[in-house]
Amino acid sequence: MRVPEPPREMYEELEHTADWALRVQGRDLPALFVNAALGMMELAGVRTGDEPGEVRRIELQALDKESLLVDWLHELLVALELEQLAFREIELQITGGKKLVGTFQAVPIISMDKPVKAVTYNELLIQESPDGLEATVVFDV
Repeated sequence: MRVPEPPREMYEELEHTADWALRVQGRDLPALFVNAALGMMELAGVRTGDEPGEVRRIELQALDKESLLVDWLHELLVALELEQLAFREIELQITGGKKLVGTFQAVPIISMDKPVKAVTYNELLIQESPDGLEATVVFDV
C-alpha cells in the first residue's frame, strides 16, 4: 500500500516538559506509521534536496503494534543519525499489528536543526479515534 504524503494536520507537536511529543493520526496502521515518521523528521527540522533517493526495503516484527511503531521509528532514526539519510515515498504493509514490510526512498539530508536521540515508550498507546487511529509518541532530544 502506497501512503500519500499527509496533510499537516495528520500530526501535531504537543507541549512536553523535557522532550518532544507528537500526536499522530492515520486512517489505519500504515498511515499512522508514515505520519509518525514524517512528523519526526519535521520536529527535527530535516531538510533534503529534490533528487530521488535509493529505494530501501525494511522488515520488522514486534510483540505488539506499539513496539512495532517504536522499532519502525528507531530504524528510521538510525538512518537519520548515522547515515544522514531522510525518507520519503514510504510504502508499508502491516500484518496483525506485529509485522511490518515496507519500502522508502533514502535521500541525503542537507541540514537538520535538532537531532532526535531516541524514540520512547513514554505515554505510547495506539487507540481508535473518530478518523481511524491516533497515538502520542514522545522523543528524547
